[in-house]
Amino acid sequence: MRNVGSLSIVVVLGIMVAGCGGATTPVESTADGRLTVVTTVSPITSIVHNVGGELIDLTGIVPEGVNSHTFEPAPSDARLLAAADLVFINGLSLEEPTLQLAEANLAEGAQIVSLGEQTVSPDQYVFDFSFPKDAGSPNPHLWTNPLMALRYAEVIKDALAQADPDNAAAYEANYSAFKAQVEDLDAAIKTTVASIPEPNRKLLTYHDSWAYFAPRYGMTVIGAIQPSDFAEPSARDVSEIIEQIVAEKVPAVFGSEVFASPVLEQIARETGAAYVDDLRDDDLPGSPGDANHSYIGLMVENLRIMAEALGGDPSLITALDPSNVTGSDNEVKQAQ
Repeated sequence: MRNVGSLSIVVVLGIMVAGCGGATTPVESTADGRLTVVTTVSPITSIVHNVGGELIDLTGIVPEGVNSHTFEPAPSDARLLAAADLVFINGLSLEEPTLQLAEANLAEGAQIVSLGEQTVSPDQYVFDFSFPKDAGSPNPHLWTNPLMALRYAEVIKDALAQADPDNAAAYEANYSAFKAQVEDLDAAIKTTVASIPEPNRKLLTYHDSWAYFAPRYGMTVIGAIQPSDFAEPSARDVSEIIEQIVAEKVPAVFGSEVFASPVLEQIARETGAAYVDDLRDDDLPGSPGDANHSYIGLMVENLRIMAEALGGDPSLITALDPSNVTGSDNEVKQAQ
């Protein structure tokens, strides 16, 4: 994989928007005085909640446990998007149907804020087996690198403050608290990965969500099983993967909460590697209201799984408090 461990987090001046109205004009809020905010995948919803808290009326469109790459919004989501003051998306071609629906229904003065394009520049994009360069869309899973998730939070904070300047100080305070939490997470990940024997710091996954994570923490993504069209790999692909696992003595192969793969289970049996099928990229652990149902909880759970499977010490990451800095996420709505 390409070395993106030394990625500089790109600072983009201003807010990248689509839709009508000037970016510097505060929008009208809901009847109770709060901004109406719509998000896509759960990690972004969680980060927005940590910055906006109870000051915003927040709804996530993409249900947890579904394939965010192929998710198609329901017709009823058009009304939700039409009522939004702000729509936060990951970008980098992750949620194209939702983006198109938002652009077609955006109210005057509302904004679509695309986070990925404001976090990495094109020369920092990562392409791989699941996201080949000739397909034109880079790997979009930036949030698995906590520093990139923190950049998301910064962009979110600025967009909320611009739309709702009366609460700018509160958004800033929430961001600062979340920043401290992410810095603790970053340090805990480093310590946890360091506890894994160096020859075992290898990730072979079904869906490659770790391209921006691995270089920062001294891990190597040696491959991904799922092709770019989300079909099963070919017999030749499987044969080459088996040879690679055996040659590199990979101790575990990682499946996904979302992408069930009998092929990956077969590969594990044939190579003798452990098969771990509960790694997550955008499906938060627990249930709404649980302490670990958060972006931090997502990363803690993934590192626990990795450390246990690869011979590290999971207690180094599970000691971290995963709670949202703005309290319970029970008030975050999910589109029906």
